[in-house]
Amino acid sequence: MRYFFYYLMFALIVIVILFPMLWTFSLSIKTHPDITSSVPKFIFKPTIANYRGLFTGETGTTSLPSSKPNFPRYFMNGIIISGGATLLAMLLGIPAAYALTRARFKTESSRENLAFTILSFWFGPELAIVLPLYQIYQRAGLIDTYLGLILVYQLIGIPFVVWMCRSYFLDIPVSIEEASRVDGCSVTQSFFRIVLPLAKGGIAATALLTFIFCWNSFVFALVVGGEKTMPVTTGSLSFIRYQAVLWGQMSAAIIVSALPAIILAIFLQKYIVRGLTFGSVKE
Repeated sequence: MRYFFYYLMFALIVIVILFPMLWTFSLSIKTHPDITSSVPKFIFKPTIANYRGLFTGETGTTSLPSSKPNFPRYFMNGIIISGGATLLAMLLGIPAAYALTRARFKTESSRENLAFTILSFWFGPELAIVLPLYQIYQRAGLIDTYLGLILVYQLIGIPFVVWMCRSYFLDIPVSIEEASRVDGCSVTQSFFRIVLPLAKGGIAATALLTFIFCWNSFVFALVVGGEKTMPVTTGSLSFIRYQAVLWGQMSAAIIVSALPAIILAIFLQKYIVRGLTFGSVKE
């Protein structure tokens, strides 16, 4: 009976988590009249017209004319911006995290205070800085540029990368690095040959989560982005028109936009599981 209760609770949790995505998927394979019906239809004839409309511009309703499809461009913008932001955050954040774990500080509390200060930038509300950020970007000519969005996404990426990788580096014994230096390795060689291979699982998990955070970012892309660099998050707003809301295409766009993170998670699954559990068991 006790195990039945556990399984029931687990099933309920899974249903609560998966229900929004399942409902969104059901909307993506419905016709516009089925979606806008006053009575929700649970039995309907599936269609792929909404997915086709992302690339052809078909709206799925006679009340709205076909439009030029921009979703492929939004999708590629998201890949370029999120991928570039993740790569830059990893290149800058990993050495910073390693320095936080191995550099000498006057006190241990000063090390922890610096680490928490870096993490606090990730906690800050995006709306608190968008106005000065827009003015700075406007003067620097970074509005609606890939470089501008990649740089601003570092406010999301670097603090998270530093904090996550720091915890992985702390779980690697310093004695291993000292032994490698006795064998003739420099600090840099020890970092690349010893530390990084041991922490590759955690680094892979951090990279995936950073990519997802950047991919899902909305406020920064809305404020300092534009028509040329608009990613999926803000590009999906184009499905909201004054005549009607294209729920079917919007739902299809949500499902398609989730594919990059799912594909990366599948390919990095082995490293992600290892990375998320790294250091969780102590002898």
